[in-house]
Amino acid sequence: MTSKLHLLLVASLIPLLSCGQSKQEYVPALVGFYNLENMYDTLDAPNTDDAEFLPGSAKQWGSKRYFRKLDKNASVIAAMGKDLHPQGLAILGLAEIENRAVVEDLVAREPLKARGYKVVQVEGIDRRGIDVALVYNPDLFKVYAYRSYRLHMADTAFRTRDQLLVSGVLDGDTTHVIVTHWPSRRGGEKRSEPNRKAAAELGRHIIDSLLAINANAHIMYMGDLNDDPVNVSVDRFLRATGDKTKAVDGTFFNPMFDPYQKGIGTLAWRDSWNLFDQITISPGLLTGAGGKYHYYGVRIFNEPYLRQQEGNFIGYPLRTFVGDVYQDGYSDHFPVFLILVKEAK
Repeated sequence: MTSKLHLLLVASLIPLLSCGQSKQEYVPALVGFYNLENMYDTLDAPNTDDAEFLPGSAKQWGSKRYFRKLDKNASVIAAMGKDLHPQGLAILGLAEIENRAVVEDLVAREPLKARGYKVVQVEGIDRRGIDVALVYNPDLFKVYAYRSYRLHMADTAFRTRDQLLVSGVLDGDTTHVIVTHWPSRRGGEKRSEPNRKAAAELGRHIIDSLLAINANAHIMYMGDLNDDPVNVSVDRFLRATGDKTKAVDGTFFNPMFDPYQKGIGTLAWRDSWNLFDQITISPGLLTGAGGKYHYYGVRIFNEPYLRQQEGNFIGYPLRTFVGDVYQDGYSDHFPVFLILVKEAK
């Protein structure tokens, strides 16, 4: 986001300052999401429509461009939140990755190698062969379980991304992260809307199963939802609100509502901004009930170098390709991250 949060990093602590009050120090934890836009390897995978990203294709996709894209995406991830925490992101959800090997290659690149990120990924059935994944710093987040949930539709030929639930301990707090990439708007927003409503219902089922065990559970539901915070799929079917006072009794808080209302987005289409990339949180994580960490703020990481600098699409995310024309960019989405804090001892 363009507005700066009133945070000042001292070692791994953030003092939050307010006039006339004593200084209180807080420990931050950063959690992000990034749609990498077609992060394919260079190998032909069976039963996957990946011909567009193979050597000899019109895109001339090969090892050089593959590792170049990995390096560029890794540099973005390394920079996210580095001004707030020396180790950057503790947890990162990813979308549009072809397989686990691609994510393993990503975290092994030089900008991220020293962090020792680990990967959780389950192969899905998406027709294009793209999945979601979770990357985490094992020094900050200890994973103890994960499960992938498949979206079943009446049209059995419909194949989309699974929803990935990863449970772990974030510096003492049991924390659940659900990573998702809802069905696209292909065929038109209204025509495809039932698919996203169904994805939201699946997400709500996962959430409710966690809340049934612990009403104060710390849960984050993140992903490229292919809908904005105000769309019915997010607002009513997922039950995520932009009003903190209404985030009770299982209704999630959506920090992306306010930026969206201000015209800030994560991707642009036909001269308008959308905010599809969202991280919503449970009431317990919003207030800190049932744990030590609570929500502090959100950022859309839209640094100038991630934007097109000229032409008709100035200010849009700088993509790797426009059609088959190589742009040497990053993604058609800006990444996002949450800032969680707990009081320092």
